[in-house]
Amino acid sequence: MRLFLVAWLSLFSLLVGGCASLEQLGTHATPVSEQSSVGSPASKPVSRIGATNPREVYPMPGLKPLATGQLHAHAVHALTPPADIWERIRRGFAMPDLDTDLVRERELWYSSRADYVDRMTERGRKYLFYIVEELERRNMPSELALLPFIESAFNPQAVSSAKAAGMWQFMPATGKTFELKQNMFRDDRRDVQASTRAALDYMQKLYGMFGDWHLALAAYNWGEGSVKRAIDKANKAGTSTAYPDLAMPMETRFYVPKLQAVKNIVANPQSFRIKLAEIQNHPYFQSVDIRRDIDVAIAAKLAEVSLDDFRALNPSSTKPVLLAAGNAQILLPWDNAERFQSNLEAFTGDRLANWTAWIAPSTLNPTEIAKRVGMSETELRSVNQVPPRMLIKAGSTLLVRRSAGLNKDVTERVADSGYLALAPEIVLKRSVVKAGKKDNVTSMAQRYRVSVQDLAQWNKLSTSASFKPGQSVVLFLAVTPRPPAKTSTAKKPAPRVTRVARK
Repeated sequence: MRLFLVAWLSLFSLLVGGCASLEQLGTHATPVSEQSSVGSPASKPVSRIGATNPREVYPMPGLKPLATGQLHAHAVHALTPPADIWERIRRGFAMPDLDTDLVRERELWYSSRADYVDRMTERGRKYLFYIVEELERRNMPSELALLPFIESAFNPQAVSSAKAAGMWQFMPATGKTFELKQNMFRDDRRDVQASTRAALDYMQKLYGMFGDWHLALAAYNWGEGSVKRAIDKANKAGTSTAYPDLAMPMETRFYVPKLQAVKNIVANPQSFRIKLAEIQNHPYFQSVDIRRDIDVAIAAKLAEVSLDDFRALNPSSTKPVLLAAGNAQILLPWDNAERFQSNLEAFTGDRLANWTAWIAPSTLNPTEIAKRVGMSETELRSVNQVPPRMLIKAGSTLLVRRSAGLNKDVTERVADSGYLALAPEIVLKRSVVKAGKKDNVTSMAQRYRVSVQDLAQWNKLSTSASFKPGQSVVLFLAVTPRPPAKTSTAKKPAPRVTRVARK
């Protein structure tokens, strides 16, 4: 019996020790999400690799998934953060590959234009980190970060012939649908953050409609209504509804192959003899609050960046001044944000903004307005983009020079809803006509649709005067604009971005 007790106590001690060892491994093993965060200046977490993107968790070879609550005695494998943004994009590829002749043709096109690829990637370096972060946050395929290469060559100032704007190429109506403000002072279709948010919102909506990323991208290019009709037509004919098999315009047929070609080049640039510019896996910019109106040139100077670089990060501003009431934040390169704030606090100039908004009290011509606000007509027309032979309608907002005693910033109402309405300037041409029998000032005025008072004044007569038959009558009539030249009725290919007009 004594021997039995000793054996039992020894076994119990082994069991307790084993449990303690397992518990120690379980409580001290560092979670994957804590090991994989990417560092950034000021210890601000900027990367969510391993924390929110399930594609980033790579188990050790040979390990089986654990049931809930089960302990594992192996050490946790620490993830290595991607060295650059290209590797991070590659890790997030999740769309099915498209393998067609059009893809190979586009691969050849891009790989034979290394200079063009270099220019695109140089522009894209400012925006790619932010876009990838947003895609990972939404758990969307990282290939979509390459779509601005196709849409705009990563140029946020790009404007198509169909009036689509920004690096995601939103048409005006579609931009409004996705809450991108467009007014006298700003166009959020060009805004880096706002347009990216809208583009990803739209693509998520399209993927929800079609359940297929290739069809969702076709709809982004061509319009969801057009893709739906093409699918319905294919179903009715009993043919395939896959992207490569649908009847669609050539623009849309090339759209996904272009993206696939760029994806393939990013996946393996060496095989295409392309060297991708190094882009760090680190945020390029950060947001900085502004509390007063400030000229674009002054803001760039305080941030110690070139005017071109400043505009590249703040392309939504269409005027030489930033209105705090309309957009209270600006984007600055990461290392320049603190310099801007320090320089702003130490600023001793007369004023931060030399421009303000002016509301037209009545319909006026630019010459008269220029005199009222103390500007040259040339500068007034240029800064407000007023074409020749146009009048400024009452209620319109114009950007004008601030007067010496004016230091008030533009109000939120004007900053958010300012608009410019134009009307054709009426040009009068002197004409001479012959009066008929029983014609008088009133009858002639009615016939030529002018006022009785004007006609009487032009001819130095009273408003009740009569004309003799054949008498010459002076009139000043509005010049009728020439009708536009007739264009060929032959059917032409649809312009590149008309697709968004149908969204």
